[in-house]
Amino acid sequence: MKVLLVPNYARPHAMEGARQLSSWLEDQGVEVQWAHDKKLYPNKVVDTTGVGLVVSLGGDGTLLRAAHIVGYSEIPMLGLSYGHLGFLTCGGPDDLIQTVESALAGELHVSHRMTLDVEVEFEQEDGPLVTERSFALNDLSLTHGIRGDMIVFDVSVSGHAIDRLRGDGFVISTATGSTGYALSAGGPIVTPEFAGMVCVPVACHTITARAFLTSPSDVVELSINPERHADRLFFADGQPMGEGLRGMRATVRRGPGDIILLDRSSSSFYESVSRVFYGHSDRC
Repeated sequence: MKVLLVPNYARPHAMEGARQLSSWLEDQGVEVQWAHDKKLYPNKVVDTTGVGLVVSLGGDGTLLRAAHIVGYSEIPMLGLSYGHLGFLTCGGPDDLIQTVESALAGELHVSHRMTLDVEVEFEQEDGPLVTERSFALNDLSLTHGIRGDMIVFDVSVSGHAIDRLRGDGFVISTATGSTGYALSAGGPIVTPEFAGMVCVPVACHTITARAFLTSPSDVVELSINPERHADRLFFADGQPMGEGLRGMRATVRRGPGDIILLDRSSSSFYESVSRVFYGHSDRC
């Protein structure tokens, strides 16, 4: 088996843990591959051929980076916390080797996390629309630009019109992403077993706009009203799409593969909710 390490290169403790883990794995006869430093090589692609386990060492942001490396391939992932939050991670520096050893032995709980397949059409100044596709584990978000203009857009689900909204934006989230931007915008915390999408309006100019959930087979579409000339930006897991272009339409559906996340038990999600959002650190 080959293990891919995805460390947070900006955190010395994470790098120290990665080197320690790499040495231990090699002593066990396991081939080790390191993901490159994305800040130094932003356009370099990580080859996952032959990788049987991906280990991220950092916070939830590092695990998100690992998820984008894995994509829809369903290679198992293990997150080790060297960050501030660690909501999605399974262990930390104190039980580094023990946790990875349990993962290699198949002793950890397997959590299937739904992903998103995102497609956004962008308007060019002098030319036809261009389309950009992206993987997302957490969410696709529509936000206003630096001028703070209100966006006017239509929301539809599987061809059925929901509403025309005016506001700061919209978040289309997975259950995993429900504890991120969607939660900050007023959406619910959703169990990872839920396989639909969580749709949350952001600061809309109406009291009737509410968050709603879709079925796993639904397709959500956001269409920008071209009559209002306002900046609008699309982000997949916080990363900008179509930089410098004006987004016109986003189509979001369930991705063709899940993220396979390893954790301690089926109750890990609720333990994390208790620890992060209710401050009960003694339960974890």
